[in-house]
Amino acid sequence: MGDRIVIIGAGIGGLVTAALLAAAGRDVTVIEKEPHVGGKARRVMVDGRPVDAGPTVFTLRDVFEQVFNACGSTLDDWVATRPAAIVARHAWSEEERLDLYADPQRSEEAIGDFAGADAARGYRSFRAEAQRIYDILDASLLRRSKVHWPLPLMWRIGLWRVGDLIAIRPYESLWKVLGEHFADPRLRQLYGRYATYCGSSPFDAPATLMLIAHVEAQGVWLIEGGMSALAEALKGLAQQQGARFRLGEGVAEIEADRAGVTGVILADGERIAADAVVCNADPAALASGRFGTRAQRAVGATKPCRRSLSAYVWLAHAETRGFPLSRHNVFFSPDYPAEFRALSTGEPIADPSVYICAQDRDADGGAGPSGRERLQIIVNAAATGDTTHPTQEELDRCTHAMTRSLSRCGLQLEAPMPHSLVTPADFEALFPSTGGALYGRDSHGWAASFLRQGARTRIPGLYCAGGSTHPGAGVPMAALSGQIAAHTLMADRASTRRSRPVAMAGGTSMRSATTDATA
Repeated sequence: MGDRIVIIGAGIGGLVTAALLAAAGRDVTVIEKEPHVGGKARRVMVDGRPVDAGPTVFTLRDVFEQVFNACGSTLDDWVATRPAAIVARHAWSEEERLDLYADPQRSEEAIGDFAGADAARGYRSFRAEAQRIYDILDASLLRRSKVHWPLPLMWRIGLWRVGDLIAIRPYESLWKVLGEHFADPRLRQLYGRYATYCGSSPFDAPATLMLIAHVEAQGVWLIEGGMSALAEALKGLAQQQGARFRLGEGVAEIEADRAGVTGVILADGERIAADAVVCNADPAALASGRFGTRAQRAVGATKPCRRSLSAYVWLAHAETRGFPLSRHNVFFSPDYPAEFRALSTGEPIADPSVYICAQDRDADGGAGPSGRERLQIIVNAAATGDTTHPTQEELDRCTHAMTRSLSRCGLQLEAPMPHSLVTPADFEALFPSTGGALYGRDSHGWAASFLRQGARTRIPGLYCAGGSTHPGAGVPMAALSGQIAAHTLMADRASTRRSRPVAMAGGTSMRSATTDATA
């Protein structure tokens, strides 16, 4: 076979990289410390039922269709999906509820009924601006290698397209710009929440993140078996192309000499030679020396103050009463600024916003199951899992604050409910050197996109992929990072030999290794 590639970690980014490289004839070995694939897309048994414990919203379906097509298959061959009619159900109190729909006309009508004609007009203008930002950055940034300063991005967009350069609004906060579209503070809060999709604050994140709203507007899908089923499908796809998986084995060290990487050393001392290594872990794990001192210089360190958010996550199998849950539900804090002030200082949140994925419910607004149902309940938290370990009393207070927020909106949970609680400290144990941060660096400030780790590192032959690398957090972004890592590795390997590079489908446009020195 061709080049020997070791991929450390079987998260979504690593799985996509493995499938694409194996399909291109590379000798691929994936090493995963957990006994299952998926990374954050995992399941936990609660009360005898498997509950999805990671990401739950599936968007940008075309990204995955490209990956499966590049491997001679289709997404539908591997997983069963269906579109969600209701994107999310939102509540501020028992009387204040708002559904957003896959059909934008239905959303506009619902917003008009909820907050008046001016709000409906604001939604139209917001939707148009979100789409414009997405259209500008989709091909120039999201699906291409990282740029390190604004000028290369401006070049990609087109220096003559001055209006587009201004339109992405990186120098204004998301919260500020939302005020231009929505006078109603509840709608400003609803769309400000999109900053938390990448673990950030709407008060500090750039208005560029409005593009996330357009990502959801293109469609939200439900996957039979949850996101872990998608991870298993990607594993099967990679294996079909010839990739090998070694689960339950950790990498202790990445070997490198002056010319670049030479292999990896496993926790049990076994050495695996490699011509290239793709690290599907948070770059902070490299920077902190988790993979040895040689690899430590590969990337820059992320200061704890620049970490994205973590979370408290209750994985429950419980009965619910009152509020009619849909698949995706958001219960908002009455004081959003106070919530994010608390998050910035690491203080407890007295009345937090709460997200619930009701995993046994459809997204059509119909009745739920009788008896207990599987729930993933999320409250944002500071990423201090490496320095703070909450006491049982603190955990009880956090649970009480969560249930109080739900009660304010009319939802009652079975008490006591069978559940497992995952804390920032638990996420630190799962994803070392992050403090439990779930999205890598935060997305605060105009330069955030340029500071995120790219596919290439300072060590030749060592690459990064995953939701903590470019282009950013989320399942489709992690998949795009895997595409970019695969293409970048292929381009670099091709540039060192006389043979022609192998063409790879997938829609990721890449500059050559000689003209784009770092990804």
